[in-house]
Amino acid sequence: MDNNCLEGRKKEEVLEEVYQKGFEYEKNYGNCCQSVIAAITDIFGIDKSMVKSGFLFAGGFGLGGKGTCGALAGAAIVLSSCYGRDREGFDQKISYGKLYRKINALQQKFEEEFSSSLCSEVQRKIMGRSFNLLNKADYKEFEKAGGHQDKCTNVVGITAMWLAEILWDEQHQ
Repeated sequence: MDNNCLEGRKKEEVLEEVYQKGFEYEKNYGNCCQSVIAAITDIFGIDKSMVKSGFLFAGGFGLGGKGTCGALAGAAIVLSSCYGRDREGFDQKISYGKLYRKINALQQKFEEEFSSSLCSEVQRKIMGRSFNLLNKADYKEFEKAGGHQDKCTNVVGITAMWLAEILWDEQHQ
């Protein structure tokens, strides 16, 4: 992470910018997971190649809606990339309790806001039903319901903002 990219900036300003970027990326390009990762990498100076790792997590894992919301998965990918065990330390038994507590706290906050961490349940909460995004007719209904206008875009923005707060606080301890 590039600590210099945040120098002189206020936390609230950074959180708002991350929210806006996440919202706009989801609105313009889709892929909730990649949108969270891209917003964070842009602002925090994190390796942008990480965006590719989130591709198949969109729409609850491969657009099927049955897995974890892609926005939350993107947050987990970023946290893991920043603070998790790497290949060189793979053989070491190090406690990562702090990291696990961070993602569990984020998941709990997410579930309090959106009733679940499952994509299909989040869709049901924000749009009244869930959608199979691989089905063309369902995808059209998803778009009609505001999926990429103000619904999933807001989920992405909020999740990116919560993640940015974790990263900010970690850097400013």
